[in-house]
Amino acid sequence: MSDLHPITKLNVSTNEDEEEIFGAQGYELLNADLNEGTIPNNRVLLWYKRECGFKPVTRIQFTFNDYMKKGLAEAGYEMVNRDLNAGVPGDHIFLWYFCGSTQYDVPIVNLQVTKNANEEPALLIDGWERLGCDLNRNAGGCFVYLWVKRATPSYICDVAATSDYTSDQQYFIDGYTRIDENVNRRASGNSVFLWYRRSSDKSKGIAALEVSNTFQEQVNLQERKFQKMALNLNKGTQGKDVYLWYSKEGCEEKVQSMAVLINSNTWMVYQKNGIFVLEKNLNEGNKGIKMYLAYK
Repeated sequence: MSDLHPITKLNVSTNEDEEEIFGAQGYELLNADLNEGTIPNNRVLLWYKRECGFKPVTRIQFTFNDYMKKGLAEAGYEMVNRDLNAGVPGDHIFLWYFCGSTQYDVPIVNLQVTKNANEEPALLIDGWERLGCDLNRNAGGCFVYLWVKRATPSYICDVAATSDYTSDQQYFIDGYTRIDENVNRRASGNSVFLWYRRSSDKSKGIAALEVSNTFQEQVNLQERKFQKMALNLNKGTQGKDVYLWYSKEGCEEKVQSMAVLINSNTWMVYQKNGIFVLEKNLNEGNKGIKMYLAYK
């Protein structure tokens, strides 16, 4: 169990005046520019508070289009009204957070930012969880990811996928975290997102994940007692049928984190450090961005 007090509030500054205000209000600064490497570079910083007597932050999400916002707002998430891509070309990215008390909510006690693939494996091995959105999405610059550390170890116990935004509110209410990257990105299909839910009960955790993109692979995974998610992750594209599979059997180790990798530098770096990379392109057979699923 961590000896750090949970984080209770988040904010974002996009100029020096806001930096001075948040500092005076007792916020702590996460020393990382969320616009690292962009041209022009407009410094964007993340701030947080640890306040006694306030509910802890348990989930953080990002939005990069207006459709993603509706379910979060309806589920009671708080939006920080500052564009993380302020002053640079790219998607308008906003941070949302939630102070939950369901059985799937574990308090967040620490935050970290990575800007280089080589920084990521050590954090995964140490029990950190990478949030899904590249904070420089479509803005150039470094691949910037926010990571969270929770008060106690937790494990992914459920996975899901959606191909539109109609069920987002219910998934958030039910304790799921959305991996905020469209796995059909630039593939001209549906907007497909992966979701997961966490539990502090290790016995409920998923032991392994797999991806199939041929009929024979589906047969093989079924014979190995893997369970198939119903949604084709290539829905609406002209690519191959791609499915996510999971198993809760046959392994004492349980999945603590899963990530969609769009930075080609991460694939080999993860594998060299003993992190499972499922070498099946989630956009197999279409013109979308090549991406892979990894887990630890």
